[in-house]
Amino acid sequence: MIYSVHGTLLAKELSLAVVECGGVGYACRTTFTTLSQLGNVGETVFLYTALSVREDAVELFGFATKQELQCFRLLTTVSGVGPKAALAILSDLPPDRFLLTVAAGDSKQLTRSKGIGAKTAQRIVMELKDKIAGESIGLLSGDMAAAASVTAASGGGNAGEAMKALVTLGYTQAEVAPVVAKLDPSLSSSEMIRRTLQEFGKKRS
Repeated sequence: MIYSVHGTLLAKELSLAVVECGGVGYACRTTFTTLSQLGNVGETVFLYTALSVREDAVELFGFATKQELQCFRLLTTVSGVGPKAALAILSDLPPDRFLLTVAAGDSKQLTRSKGIGAKTAQRIVMELKDKIAGESIGLLSGDMAAAASVTAASGGGNAGEAMKALVTLGYTQAEVAPVVAKLDPSLSSSEMIRRTLQEFGKKRS
């Protein structure tokens, strides 16, 4: 198994990076997220990799971070989700955002990725939600881990009431949770809502 590639970037195209290691050019299928983090052609790069072997093809997939590789592997464990669909999702949603979207049960967000229908998105949430909220929560960085905890506990308490109200206003749980997670839990739900809306206002101004 090829764990990683480290060498000169020979080419960078749509969904593809070619890395030369020891005189061999490795064509790595990848995401827009990883491509945006790579340098220019001719520079030295490092990618974590996953090898896919099928009857009709052998493909190598490369990722700038171990977290994105782990998300790719999680996605491809879902029935009906192949490497192409996993790359489409991770191209639209960076790893932290993808994990939080699933933890929040926001299947609608997943349907925005090319080739992901409603049934597939619901299956992804159903099969991965418990893994991400439980044993895989270590995949999330600090703020996102806190946000996932708030999402998991959103059924009650002031934070839960605030999140429900904000979702009613048209925001998604994945958008709201990172902001609410940073607030003092002793605040009233109305104050949490006010401060969250203020934060969204700052981002848009």
